[in-house]
Amino acid sequence: MSVRPSLASDNWAGAHPAVLSAIAAANAGPAAAYGDDEWTARLAVWIEREFGPGVASFLVFNGTAANVLSLLGLTRPFHAVICSDVAHLAVDECGAPERTCGVKLVPIRHRDGRLLPDQVVAAIAGRGVVHHSQPAVLSITQPTELGTVYSVADLLALSTVAHDHGLRVHMDGARLANAAASLGCTLREITRDVGVDVLSFGATKNGAIGAEAVLLFDDHGVADMPFLRKQTMQLASKGRFLAAQFLALADGNLWRANAGHANAMATRLAAGLRGLPGVTITRPVEANAVFAIFPGDLAAWLLQRADFYVWNEGSGEVRLMCSWATTEHEVDHFVALISQRQRG
Repeated sequence: MSVRPSLASDNWAGAHPAVLSAIAAANAGPAAAYGDDEWTARLAVWIEREFGPGVASFLVFNGTAANVLSLLGLTRPFHAVICSDVAHLAVDECGAPERTCGVKLVPIRHRDGRLLPDQVVAAIAGRGVVHHSQPAVLSITQPTELGTVYSVADLLALSTVAHDHGLRVHMDGARLANAAASLGCTLREITRDVGVDVLSFGATKNGAIGAEAVLLFDDHGVADMPFLRKQTMQLASKGRFLAAQFLALADGNLWRANAGHANAMATRLAAGLRGLPGVTITRPVEANAVFAIFPGDLAAWLLQRADFYVWNEGSGEVRLMCSWATTEHEVDHFVALISQRQRG
């Protein structure tokens, strides 16, 4: 019997066995609470090795919390945050940044999910005018919500223009591993080295159960962050279990292997779909996502046999996500389903 293809989200994938083993190992005996444990200390060493010295790291439970906590450390309630109009901040966080931080989001149009420096400059308005929210942060998603990846040059250009205009730079890196694998870069090369000030660093979508981190690359806001994390209910009492998940992915660069596999499965999927009549790949395939439009009622028919999301109900565009656990068989079976349907 063929397995029902699961292409809805990398959040649907289970935890990597190494992560489960690491949690079980961390469960042996007592350990200090609230991040004062040996696992969190070891993770801090690994983070400094990957991102450079002096990084302050704060573990949280999920990506929305990482983004909100990052913005809390960068803003005051009268500030504005510039982001893409498809950014997770603007679309998929149920108003959490606005409610919790009090900030105004300024979503701007994108090119396949990516922002351009000129767009950022154009969005910086009302500076010094008491009636307007004051621009303070540029938030970049890497990879973007449309599966595209900013190059090192792209990121440097955006950070430079943001800093030149007095903005700090936040990166939503829920899938940062996929971008690093796609570009063949280190994590540092696409974050700290290109001018990112604060990073939401994700592990959940790359094989963890639930572990994210806020990384601060300079001293700005570091003194306040422990209290902000507690106040926003993100201080884990048994922090060792969050740290253990990251450490499992760090061991032997499993994080990169997982992300590289997910990306490879998306490339395989896109190649299979391109050979099918009437199927249109709508976005560049640069990480672990494939966006497509299926002809006629094919999407509705497929949803009875596979899991994926309709991204745009108006255009019929769908999103197909691959994960560390996606198999070649799943990908090939999904393509075969379409081929069989088209042959009648």
